[in-house]
Amino acid sequence: MQLEVGKIVEGKVTGITKFGAFVELGDGVTGMVHISEVSNEYVKEIKDHLQENQMVKVKILSVSDDGKVSLSIKRALDDQRPPMKRRGAPPRNGGNFGRGNRRSNEPLTFEDMLSKFKQTSDEKMGDLKRSMDSRRGGNGGRRSGSK
Repeated sequence: MQLEVGKIVEGKVTGITKFGAFVELGDGVTGMVHISEVSNEYVKEIKDHLQENQMVKVKILSVSDDGKVSLSIKRALDDQRPPMKRRGAPPRNGGNFGRGNRRSNEPLTFEDMLSKFKQTSDEKMGDLKRSMDSRRGGNGGRRSGSK
């Protein structure tokens, strides 16, 4: 069997450990799916997600020089799903994120985005200071008579 990184193949789970599962791909080739590559959800116990002799689709992530094959079940599933369509409300900025007042096909430069971020940050800090001042009696937290 020719192992090609990025290819999705089917294999049989032959062993389960605390850190992953071993999957036989055929022709005597076995790879390992690390626990972090089993599911898009948090996996505490692999046995809750996989069983020995179960057939699974895996994506080949890498093949090391010494023949170790790294596999992923979750990436194989992600590659087989059609792209999701965005639903719901448009972004708060009207869908013009990162473009400012320019034509829609001209992105902001890094400097423009940094300036916009700084301006927004300064506004938020001003609002926060005013809020804190009003809680402290409006004098900025200073006691009367102090400088």
